[in-house]
Amino acid sequence: MQELGLSTFEIWSIWGVFGVAIVGLLYALLLRNQILAEDMGTAKMQEVWGAIRDGADAYLSRQLRTILPLIAILTVAMYLSVTIVPPTPEAIERFQGMPLDEVSRTIGIGRAVGFVMGALFSLTVGQIGMRMAVQGNVRVASAARYSFGEALRIAYRTGTITGMLTDGLGLLGGTALFIYFGIAAPDALLGFGFGGTLLALFMRVGGGIYTKAADVGADLVGKVENDIPEDDPRNPAVVADLVGDNVGDCAGMAADIFESYEVTIVSGLILGVALFHITGHVEWIIYPLIVRGIGVLSSIFGTYAVRGGEEGNAAKAMGAIFNGFLSSAAISVVLFFGAAFYYLNVLTGDGLPGGWWRTPLRWASVCCWRS
Repeated sequence: MQELGLSTFEIWSIWGVFGVAIVGLLYALLLRNQILAEDMGTAKMQEVWGAIRDGADAYLSRQLRTILPLIAILTVAMYLSVTIVPPTPEAIERFQGMPLDEVSRTIGIGRAVGFVMGALFSLTVGQIGMRMAVQGNVRVASAARYSFGEALRIAYRTGTITGMLTDGLGLLGGTALFIYFGIAAPDALLGFGFGGTLLALFMRVGGGIYTKAADVGADLVGKVENDIPEDDPRNPAVVADLVGDNVGDCAGMAADIFESYEVTIVSGLILGVALFHITGHVEWIIYPLIVRGIGVLSSIFGTYAVRGGEEGNAAKAMGAIFNGFLSSAAISVVLFFGAAFYYLNVLTGDGLPGGWWRTPLRWASVCCWRS
């Protein structure tokens, strides 16, 4: 990063964002251990849960065996893509002094590595997110027998695991590629975004088809032909329906959310590079990463603001979740303002000490620049 002319503070900020990504992953691990320590309920609850878990695991394992060969083929294709999409001028500038063919090989390797990272990270979010959802389901059902607040806490923190994996892995990949490639990061980020999108497509579409097929089967065979209630485990299609909810709505949606998260990082960095060439300020590239790091920290603190009482209903649950959202939003706004204020001063050439209060327009300009 030295060739970008970053200040010591900015270099430490980038490494700080990298550290925040790791903190997010460690927090996901902490939540996992907390969830697995909760009570799993009665033997009958565990019997039904076991059937759902086995079905979901079997589906994801079969899907994984189908996807892996395709990942291997496309990894080679991403390396060879430099013959079609040659290195950008930013890449040539970043690796100044290298022969052009060596720059092409470096970018090709970067795209291939970025593709593998994006694919594996998306796969990890989907696989672990779904498995933790399955583990959390039976524990939420067990806690709901005696405490609304405990059931809400377990359910919310189980979902937070997927969120932290999304934040942590997306930010980790984007920041790592930027640290090494600098202004040439968009060349490698093409592979990173493509890998995440590919896996999200497979997991979302495949899981969604399975979900709908199982749902229709449960309705037709159980409710229509045999007059069995929709959620009665005596109907085998009901278990298949619940398996489908996990592989489609948990695994597929988790991978889809990761894809959305990482492509916005990629687009932010690409826009930052474009603005860097227009203005000459590398801060346009750094700011999107800083914002993402702030988001991870505020989300962690917001998790602890979600609390429910001993008794409640859907409205109270949504109210508690909304409180967590407001807490995270409040922390984010304050820290976003601080980051925007710092970089606005850098971009306008003003010193940080004094003068910022001279006109309300400065405050308005900070808010507009953030927007």
